[in-house]
Amino acid sequence: MGKGARRHPLDKVPLEKIDNYMWRIPKYKPGMRVPGMVFANESLLKKMLTDRTLWQCTNVTHLPGIYKYAVTLPDGHEGYGFPIGGVAATDYDEGVISPGGVGYDINCGVRLLTTNLFEQQLRPKLAQLTSAIFKNVPSGLGSRRKDFRITAGDLNGLVVKGVQWLIDRGLGWTDDAEHCEERGCMKNADPGKVSTTAKNRGLTQIGTLGSGNHFLEIQKVDKIYNPRTAKVFGIEQEGQVMVMIHCGSRGFGHQVCSDYLRVMERAAQKYKVALPDRELACAPGSSNEAGDYFQAMACAVNYAFSNRQAIMHWVRQSFQQVYHKDPEKFGLKLVYDVAHNIAKVETHQINGDKKKVWVHRKGATRAFPPGHVEVPADYRSEGQPVLIPGSMGTSSWVLVGAEKAMELTFGSTAHGAGRMMSRSAAKRKYWGGDVKAALEKRGMVVRAASAVVLAEEADPAYKNVDVVVEVSDQIGIASKVARLVPLAVVKG
Repeated sequence: MGKGARRHPLDKVPLEKIDNYMWRIPKYKPGMRVPGMVFANESLLKKMLTDRTLWQCTNVTHLPGIYKYAVTLPDGHEGYGFPIGGVAATDYDEGVISPGGVGYDINCGVRLLTTNLFEQQLRPKLAQLTSAIFKNVPSGLGSRRKDFRITAGDLNGLVVKGVQWLIDRGLGWTDDAEHCEERGCMKNADPGKVSTTAKNRGLTQIGTLGSGNHFLEIQKVDKIYNPRTAKVFGIEQEGQVMVMIHCGSRGFGHQVCSDYLRVMERAAQKYKVALPDRELACAPGSSNEAGDYFQAMACAVNYAFSNRQAIMHWVRQSFQQVYHKDPEKFGLKLVYDVAHNIAKVETHQINGDKKKVWVHRKGATRAFPPGHVEVPADYRSEGQPVLIPGSMGTSSWVLVGAEKAMELTFGSTAHGAGRMMSRSAAKRKYWGGDVKAALEKRGMVVRAASAVVLAEEADPAYKNVDVVVEVSDQIGIASKVARLVPLAVVKG
């Protein structure tokens, strides 16, 4: 529908209230194969009604092979094709794959490190440590690390092997991969399916934070809600210092998405897939076009895992430079690394039968329950760690996956706060210098490559992440473990 899609009358999307946190979009118009399902409270739903979120959720229900319903999570807001905070599962044999269900920043995700330090121990060195991290981890739109170079051949190896490629070269510890989703490597990656343009963009950006909503924070544990699970994850006490890294696949993943959206637009016409919005361009999962995209997407997934791995290495290095001690002395163990923008082949129980499906998670976190084989062995008794970053300077959360997620959301939950205001609107309303001063007044150390980004990412531009997490916890798709608050913020 192109531009016409943006003029859709938003108030025409009907909603049926199931309970205080669940809303159903019935099959109210031709082409809908399943209903939509929205998980939100009244306040979060009110924001969704102001943009195209629910209309996009309705559009997703048109995808061939879609099972049960199209999901919109509590942080849902308007995206490209799918809403951000959207989940959909399509049949492995009869369904389609849509790049709009993954997004441009493929495997934008989060990793969290524990330390054995507490706030009062860190405070005297906090500014110095933050400056060291800001120096060692390039941030900003065109950021690159001048003393770290990879060749085209290196890049091909990295996107196939993921974090292990870096660990083998000394940028990590031997057990780091064990605590990454997919063990830090999707197996079907084929660099031959990635364009030269994407590769050229990726060559200089590995180990960089980038810009936008990406951040690196030194945090402390503010409150522990589930002491047993927290301890299993390495979160011992309130006041404990943590490090959170939030970034993705940079220009590499963005280019992969751009390249394959064009491929999928042609494929949708070729295979006569009727769509209510061209942004949902897709191809049958069994087609060459879908196979090529999935293999290229896996390269971008592995690039992002590797990007966060390199950043984590330089965070550890920063501790060593500031304290003149081996980083192992401070713990700095990886709790987990989760992907927020990804498509996977998974098996789910649907209408009493096990079905092999393509699961699209766009702005959504995998939230597998206790006992699931994909959860690391040392966490399996508790469930998968779920990491939900807040907006800049606000709380972030550690949750744990729950069985209800497998029933309701294809093993998924929310991924963050979700925007309330566009970046351009935030820049008009806020000034970066004021945002920085406000954060510092609250006791935070701030290092940023751009005052403009500080304005774009101002806290009021986002929903309240605590509310998003509360809804997830109340529904039972992921349960609270610990709330984290920032001590220092590094922004691109």
